[in-house]
Amino acid sequence: MKEISMTRWLASLMAGLFALTLGALPAAAFPDRAVRIVVPFPAGGSNDVIARILGQRLSEIWKQPVVIENRGGAGGNIGGEAIARADADGYSLLLAAPGPLAINPSLFQRMNYDPLKDFAPIALTASVPIVLAVNPQVRATTVAELIALAKAEPGKLHFGSSGAGSTNHLAGELFKSLAGINIQHVPYRGAAPAMNDLVAGHIPFMFDNMPAVRPQVAGGKIRAIAVAGATRSSLYPELPTMVEAGVAGFEASSWFGLVAPAGTPPAVMKVLVETTAAVLKEPAIIAKFAELGAEPGTVFGDDFGRFLKAETEKWSAIVKAAGLTPQ
Repeated sequence: MKEISMTRWLASLMAGLFALTLGALPAAAFPDRAVRIVVPFPAGGSNDVIARILGQRLSEIWKQPVVIENRGGAGGNIGGEAIARADADGYSLLLAAPGPLAINPSLFQRMNYDPLKDFAPIALTASVPIVLAVNPQVRATTVAELIALAKAEPGKLHFGSSGAGSTNHLAGELFKSLAGINIQHVPYRGAAPAMNDLVAGHIPFMFDNMPAVRPQVAGGKIRAIAVAGATRSSLYPELPTMVEAGVAGFEASSWFGLVAPAGTPPAVMKVLVETTAAVLKEPAIIAKFAELGAEPGTVFGDDFGRFLKAETEKWSAIVKAAGLTPQ
């Protein structure tokens, strides 16, 4: 009996030592396989371009593939929900514009995720100006002329956007409200299809982010007439701001943020935050963003979480001021 008891005791001791040894071993370095970044809009828009620049550099640093997956629909909510419900291991991330991260709770009666509760904030990756652009066939070369055209044909002018609740949609609603004009919104499943229709002349004008507007202006396919930010853009110093163009109180800009599912381990979040922050400080990345008209973000981790909360409150007020009701 004593031999059996001693044997059991030794077996128990060995098992305990083995468990302690395993616990002392370092966890596998993150990431040790491919990382997926979901963009909740179609390929070709500003959101997609920013994601691909960031993803390529992260892949080089991590020496692991970083796959960009476009999952558009429902104003970005489909892609947002996919990451909110993904495994919280750091291998599935969301890089999104304000819609699915800060605006949509004010525009949709029902959402299957809560941006402030279901995501762990990583970084404000980029800020971009919004530009008012028209098809070259439109008889308006200034904001004042576009307003006059809208007033002469109330309800007949349409503006496109990347979807209901997007910043370019709300910029159009703000324009409608502040200029006192009757224009109709046409939502698309992303900025790229809307831009395609603007170039083709199917819609006369739209507000869109600088990275999507610039190449089309350079090619002579659309005409930019104003910037929506508080100051003029260094890329288009000749363009007035909307306020300078006569629309008092108008200011709108966009940004893109990177988040992980809530509950992602702190050690993994540390890697995600620190690596992203380092990438956004690299001169080559700063230069690439500048070519697009974007500025790298400087807000990370918990600070970005507080930024998201403030943006949610700000856009909620804008939605109410525009008289939009939840869908």
